[in-house]
Amino acid sequence: MSGLDEFVGQREIASPAEMEELGRAFGRALGAGDLVVLTGPLGAGKTTLTRGIAAELGVRGRVQSPTFVIARTHPSLAGGPALVHVDAYRLGTDGELDDLDIDFAHAVVVAEWAAPFADAVADRWWEVEIDRGWSGTGVDNACGTAGPHMAAMEDAAPRRVRITRHG
Repeated sequence: MSGLDEFVGQREIASPAEMEELGRAFGRALGAGDLVVLTGPLGAGKTTLTRGIAAELGVRGRVQSPTFVIARTHPSLAGGPALVHVDAYRLGTDGELDDLDIDFAHAVVVAEWAAPFADAVADRWWEVEIDRGWSGTGVDNACGTAGPHMAAMEDAAPRRVRITRHG
């Protein structure tokens, strides 16, 4: 086994701390050349998961969503591979992902919203799908429930995390 093979399947994550710990476990398993694609709604925990991966890889810099810069490279402080954190939401084609000139072979790449393009840049990759609000504490817009108290409940709802290997 390599990469995230040992994690393939589904699990429930009860808190942001558990999400970050899952990321740390991923970070211990990932190496240069691994691509992880994160899929999930805004606020699901994609960046929190990536923070855990970064902490375990021992990379430089604060991990935050790369939405506005599209890709952010965090060099290793421990002699390991760099972490490249990508937000592919605004990319239209796999060619645009390739145009970012990411060194996929020598880095751990975590790419949000990149599932449509992943096969073009990697022979093997893992998709991590994060669903939130499925436990009955999520916001029900059809009934008109909204506001800060409902947002807090949504943030506190457990996440369902599904890991799938491609290639």
